[in-house]
Amino acid sequence: MGGKQTDSGERPEFRTDTADGKGAATSAGGAEHTQDAIEISGTIKWFDAGKGFGFIVPDNGMPDVLLHVTCLRRDGYHTAYEGARIVVEALNRPGGLQAFRILSMDETTARHPSQMPAPRTHVTVEPTSGMVRLEVKWFNRIRGFGFLSAGEGTPDVFVHMETLRRFGITELRPGQHVLVRYGQGPKGLMVAEIRPDGWGDAPSSH
Repeated sequence: MGGKQTDSGERPEFRTDTADGKGAATSAGGAEHTQDAIEISGTIKWFDAGKGFGFIVPDNGMPDVLLHVTCLRRDGYHTAYEGARIVVEALNRPGGLQAFRILSMDETTARHPSQMPAPRTHVTVEPTSGMVRLEVKWFNRIRGFGFLSAGEGTPDVFVHMETLRRFGITELRPGQHVLVRYGQGPKGLMVAEIRPDGWGDAPSSH
């Protein structure tokens, strides 16, 4: 293989060879390149909705397979939870194996956020709002928290790193939009649930 795949680093590119997204990864061979596809069964190692990608650990001992959010959403999935069973068709890209089609996914073995223990490092709040779209005002991964905003003149909404982790997000960027439900915490509004922008259908907060 030409390059080495890593779990940390820049967001990789996902490409398809047809406008409707039903083809394989881009190549000079076009449609015939799909003949090089490998069907792989495995387990979700991790998936970061914020970064837009994650990795699959194949059952057959092959190297980890890159799973891009574009592939997920094109095939009708919003995210992939750690531990979920998945069957994909993959291609050997220059940077390593990359899934381009999801054949099936079974979340019965997944570590779903609702099944994870409540975080012990901060207060857990009950959501009192509906799902709304907020903008990241500030976030510091080292300090482990940040603030979201619905716009000028509205109160900031506090978000803790542990809440992000519970919902498969490892980082937020200023200006990024996310979907949240929030409630009243000890010192103000706090995020109770957070999803990447585009997850399901949610009205704007404005």
